[in-house]
Amino acid sequence: MNDTTKIEPVKLGNVLHPVADVDAAVQFYAATFGLATKFVDGDRYAALDAGGTTLALAGPSEDVTGGAPAASFKVSDVAAALATLVESGGSVVRQPEQGPHEVRAVARDPWGNTFVVYGPQ
Repeated sequence: MNDTTKIEPVKLGNVLHPVADVDAAVQFYAATFGLATKFVDGDRYAALDAGGTTLALAGPSEDVTGGAPAASFKVSDVAAALATLVESGGSVVRQPEQGPHEVRAVARDPWGNTFVVYGPQ
C-alpha cells in the first residue's frame, strides 16, 4: 500500500454483538456490568456505554455479520475505505448497503477477522 491509498484515521465506533433478544441483552449487560443504555431502536438495536466504547447489541434484523462479534469502524467514505482494504489484502463480505442509520459494509482482514465499516448516509 502506498501513501496515496491510505485512508484518514478512523474511529472505532462500536463493538457489535449479535443477540437473539435485544431487551434481554440490555438487561443482562446492565445487571452484570452496570452498562448504561445510550440508545435503543426497538428489538433491532441497542447501544450501551461501555466506558468510552459503545457495545452495540444487534437483534436478528440488524445482524449483518452472521452472528460474529465484530469491531465497527466509522469512516467518512465507506467505498474508499473498502477499496483500500482490498488493496491491503482484506476482503469484502457484504457490499455497502443503506442501513436505518448509516451506510454499512462487512469485511474481513487478511487473517479472517470480521468487522463492519460504516459511515454517513
